[in-house]
Amino acid sequence: MKNRFYVVGTVPAAVDHPSRDSDCSTDHAHNSGLYVDLATEIDALLANETDVTANLANAAAAIFHGLSDLNWAGFYLAGASGLVLGPFQGRPACVRIPFGRGVCGAAAERRQSVIVDDVHAFPGHVACDTNSRSELVVPLIRGETLIGVLDLDSPLLARFDAGDQAGCEALASIIVHHLGSALPG
Repeated sequence: MKNRFYVVGTVPAAVDHPSRDSDCSTDHAHNSGLYVDLATEIDALLANETDVTANLANAAAAIFHGLSDLNWAGFYLAGASGLVLGPFQGRPACVRIPFGRGVCGAAAERRQSVIVDDVHAFPGHVACDTNSRSELVVPLIRGETLIGVLDLDSPLLARFDAGDQAGCEALASIIVHHLGSALPG
């Protein structure tokens, strides 16, 4: 198998919540409905809460338990010199990741989603969990401000595809919307 890692599109600053009629095309036909259901669940979980930590914790739990073949799902929040660990589900993780380092740092610096089929082939990969084989990172952006990243790891090679990327970008938009004015941007 030829290794691939690539930056996929840009994350829109503001996106309406996906509806059941939205087009979430993917290579895996089951993902479309799965992401619509997950978006609905996350929107409902975060709708009446203003605490950032609580909202990110619930979003991480919903994603971790809603998507198959993950061994880590969570958030890194933007700080002055890099990313700092936020709420997550999975094994303990690296606490700080400099901008530009590893998949999370690259996605944050580029402000674009990054899919990596084999993290061990990614230059500068930050190995928090040696069981992780593939990764999808989606930046959380409001206006021009980077809030952080949504990071998903899998023990399977090539677990993530363009459908997962589109679905997770839609989830990221919902999450950013519900973080409201609690964070800068």
